[in-house]
Amino acid sequence: MSMPITELSTTALREHLAAELTRARARSAVLTDAVEDSELVRQHSRIMSPLVWDFAHIGNQEELWLVRDVGGREPLRADIDHLYDAFRHPRPQRPALPLLDPTQTRRYLGEVRSKVLDVLDRTPLAGRKLVEHGFAFGMIVQHEQQHDETMLATHQLRVGPAALHAPALQPARSSDLPAEALVPEGEFTMGTSTEPWALDNERPAHRACTSAYWLDTTPVTNRAYQAFLADGGYDNPRWWSERGWKHRCEAGLVAPQFWYRDGESWWRSRFGIIEPVPPDEPVVHVSFFEAQAYAAWAGKRLPTEVEWEKAARFDPATGRSRRFPWGDDNPTPAHANLGQRHLQPAVAGSYPAGASPLGVHQLIGDVWEWTSSLFSGYPGFAPFPYREYSEVFFGGDYRMLRGGSFGTDATVCRGTFRNWDHPVRRQIFVGFRCARDADPGRPHRRKPSWTEH
Repeated sequence: MSMPITELSTTALREHLAAELTRARARSAVLTDAVEDSELVRQHSRIMSPLVWDFAHIGNQEELWLVRDVGGREPLRADIDHLYDAFRHPRPQRPALPLLDPTQTRRYLGEVRSKVLDVLDRTPLAGRKLVEHGFAFGMIVQHEQQHDETMLATHQLRVGPAALHAPALQPARSSDLPAEALVPEGEFTMGTSTEPWALDNERPAHRACTSAYWLDTTPVTNRAYQAFLADGGYDNPRWWSERGWKHRCEAGLVAPQFWYRDGESWWRSRFGIIEPVPPDEPVVHVSFFEAQAYAAWAGKRLPTEVEWEKAARFDPATGRSRRFPWGDDNPTPAHANLGQRHLQPAVAGSYPAGASPLGVHQLIGDVWEWTSSLFSGYPGFAPFPYREYSEVFFGGDYRMLRGGSFGTDATVCRGTFRNWDHPVRRQIFVGFRCARDADPGRPHRRKPSWTEH
């Protein structure tokens, strides 16, 4: 869709919402139909739900918000609400719950969707904040796509032969990039007050300021990360924070998750395929603590969330903040690696059409990027439509992730979108890039480039 949502006629908006709901469900079906029912009910990791829980939770949230709240209809299955309440049942407990089986789940989701499409046809998409510009429907689309990425991460954790398949990556690539880009000091507009489907933690738009800094042009690559490994980075507490070193020792971390050493070579497991670690892809499946240690070893640091968003959105020629690094148009396959079109990050320097005006590449898609910032609300934050989406997580130990991954859908991957997770997590499709202050007097140990051999 090229026209902004806010400019669509009511009929066109309904058609767009129906298409997005259908597209999200098709992806959910791919992820759940790819394996036998026995695999859907199994818990593949204690930090993840069984796939069938995520699938039914998608339908339950859709019923709660669109059938009951927006549509004012009678509940279909009020008796299962407590089973799919993420705050009531931690993930390790969910396999023991009397969950809907895969057949029941598919039937339930079909019944809910039928009701939702009827609600969409009959509901005025104006006059209530919850439905203005189709917000509630867009929120549910984003919710399903977010859980699809969660289910994709569960697929990466499952043991067995490959169940998912996608074409190989052959994106355009810039072959001669500088290692870093300079981001000038000054103010810019962070967040949004106009993006119709933006979630509460992205709001409101406000002025933020940074000093000048250098930011890696691309995410840190496997080749660069292997240099950290070869230099004994996991054995030297000098590079790690006190908490990070404690976790590295207790968890026995020796390399990114899913990496294996075979002689002098590093291999990885990727969705059931064992393959050599591609040197020029962004490193993925590293915790915040590992990213922080690498940055210290490289003589750099992780960017703050403000710095990340400024690099991704600020246009120095106009002084305005864009929706995406390349402009205001929605992502296309030429801009970024999104939406599970592929099952791995693209090599560093890919998607030159998606670069920011400052020359920073791959800020959207490929890998989520750790920042050094904790999760909190922006000045003037107001919870909407419920506190449990964002506010209850403020003040915890969560670190901010930005930019999306190859498994993130475009509907949840704008320049303002905020994600967060515990600093020990690495099952998610997360990497990082480094920053450093633009201060010539500051000691600097090394500046590894993605082209370094």
